[in-house]
Amino acid sequence: MTSLPPLDGQDPAALWQRFSRLLWHDDALGFWLDASRMGLDETSLAALEPRFAQAFEAMGALEAGAIANPDEQRQVGHYWLRAPELAPDPAAAHHITAELDRIEAFGRDVLSGVLEASPGRPFTDVLWIGIGGSGLGPLLMIRALQEPGVGLPFHFFDNVDPDGMRRTLTSLGDRLATTLVIVVSKSGGTPEPHIGMLQARRALEACGGTWNRQAVAVTMLGSKLDQEAEQGRWLARFDMFDWVGGRTSITSAVGLLPGVLIGSDIRAFLAGAAAMDALTRCTSLLDNPAALLAASWYVAGDGRGIRDMVVLPYRDRLEVFSRYLQQLVMESLGKRLDRSGQVVHQGLAVYGNKGSTDQHAYVQQLRDGVDNFFVTFIEVLEDPGDIPTLEGENPGDFLDGFLQGTRAALSEEGRSNLTISLRRLDAHALGALIALFERAVGLYGELVNINAYHQPGVEAGKKAAAALLELQGRLEQALEPAEERSLVELQEQLQLPSPEPLYWILRHLCANGRPVVATGDWGEPASLRFRATV
Repeated sequence: MTSLPPLDGQDPAALWQRFSRLLWHDDALGFWLDASRMGLDETSLAALEPRFAQAFEAMGALEAGAIANPDEQRQVGHYWLRAPELAPDPAAAHHITAELDRIEAFGRDVLSGVLEASPGRPFTDVLWIGIGGSGLGPLLMIRALQEPGVGLPFHFFDNVDPDGMRRTLTSLGDRLATTLVIVVSKSGGTPEPHIGMLQARRALEACGGTWNRQAVAVTMLGSKLDQEAEQGRWLARFDMFDWVGGRTSITSAVGLLPGVLIGSDIRAFLAGAAAMDALTRCTSLLDNPAALLAASWYVAGDGRGIRDMVVLPYRDRLEVFSRYLQQLVMESLGKRLDRSGQVVHQGLAVYGNKGSTDQHAYVQQLRDGVDNFFVTFIEVLEDPGDIPTLEGENPGDFLDGFLQGTRAALSEEGRSNLTISLRRLDAHALGALIALFERAVGLYGELVNINAYHQPGVEAGKKAAAALLELQGRLEQALEPAEERSLVELQEQLQLPSPEPLYWILRHLCANGRPVVATGDWGEPASLRFRATV
C-alpha cells in the first residue's frame, strides 16, 4: 500500500498519490468518493482506527436491535426497511414486507384510476401534509425522481404559515375535489400536521370533495391520527414504525408513498440503499465510504464541528438535498451532552444549494474568505441524451467544467473539499446516496461519543411553543373590556417572571384584528396598555 503524503503544497505527484489512496469506488453501484483534498493523513488515520473499531461495533449492535434512543426506550431500525431479513423480530420483518406490498398496490390503484376521488373522477393531485423529515424526504423524492407528465403533481403543507397554506390551496382551486390528501404524523399529536389537516379538510369539503374518500394517514398504528383515520373510514392508513425517526424515514412509507405516486421504482430505491448499507458495513476505514466521510468530517472540524459542511450538488434535481442533509446531520449531531453527560456542544452545520448557480453566489468567499468550512461536491456523470451539443457547446461539459474548476480553485488555496460522483441519478442511486450519509452520521456520532438518535433540543422547542400557546389562552382570558392594563400589570396578574412574552403575543393578536385594543407606542413597551374589545 502506498504511503499518504500530507495535504500541503501543490506537488502534482503528491496530489496524485493522495488521490489514488483516498479514492473509493464501487463499479456495480456506480459510485466514487474522493477524499484526497481533505486533511486526512497517516497520523490522523492511525489515531482514528481504534475509535472506528468501536463505532463499527456500535453500528452492528444498532442493526441487531439494541436500544439506541434511551430517552424513549426505542430501537432505531431504518436499515431494516431495505433489508427486512435483518430485523431482529420476524413479525417486524413480515410487517415491513407487507407494508411495501400495500404501498405499491395503492400507488398502482391510484394511478390507474381503480381508486377515485369520486365516481368517474380520478385523482389529479396530491396534497402532502408533513413537517421536518416527513416533509423534506417526500420533497427530495419528488424533485429528484419525478419525470415531467408522469404520476401526480405534488403540493405541500410543510409549515403552519397561513400565507403558504393560502397560496397552495388557491393554486389547487377546484382540483381540491380530486386531490389525494396525505397526512403524516408519527405520533399523531404533532401540532403542525394536525393544523394543516384541519385547513385542508375545510377547503376540500367547501369545494365539494369527500374527505374520507380522499384522505390517507401515515402514522404509527394506534396513534391518535390512526384512530381518527380508522373511525372516519379514511381511504387508507400506512404504518410509520415506532423504530423509525423522521429524519431517517425516507425508506419508509414517508418516502415510498410519494415514490409510487410519481411512478418511480421504489424497489430500485430500496435496493440502492441496501447495496450501500452492505458496502458501509465494511470494517476497514479506507474501504468503507461512510467511514471515509465520517473521518473527513472529524479531521476537518477537529472532532468539534468547527468547520461547516457546504453541500454543492451539480444537478438541479438534487437542489433540495442540502436541506435534506441539514435535518439528517444537524438534528442527529447537534447535541449539548455526550453519552457521559459531559457538556460538549457537538454539531456539524450544513448549508448549500446547487452548482453551478450557487458557485456564483458564494465561491468567492469559499476561496478567499474565512476558512471555516469544507465543501462536498456531488456530480452526476451521465447527461440526458436529448440535450444536444449546439454551436460546439455542450451544457453537460460546461457543468462538469464548472465543478472541476471550482474544485481546483479551492484546492489551490488549501480549502478542504471532497467529491461524490454518481454514474447516473435514478432511484437506485438516490437510495444509495441517502444511505451513505445515514451511515456516515451514525459513525461520526460514535466518533464524538454522542447519541445521534435522540433530539432533546427539538422536544424542548415543542414544549416551549406549547407553553406559549397556553400562555396566550390565559392572557386572552385575563383581558377585560372595561379596564386597560399595562404589560407589567398583566405580568403580575399572570405571575410571569417577565412581561416580554406578553409583548410578542399581544403584538401578533393586534396585527390580526383579534379582540384586543392597544394604546401607546409599540416602540416604547412601557407605554402600552391593552383591553379586550368583547
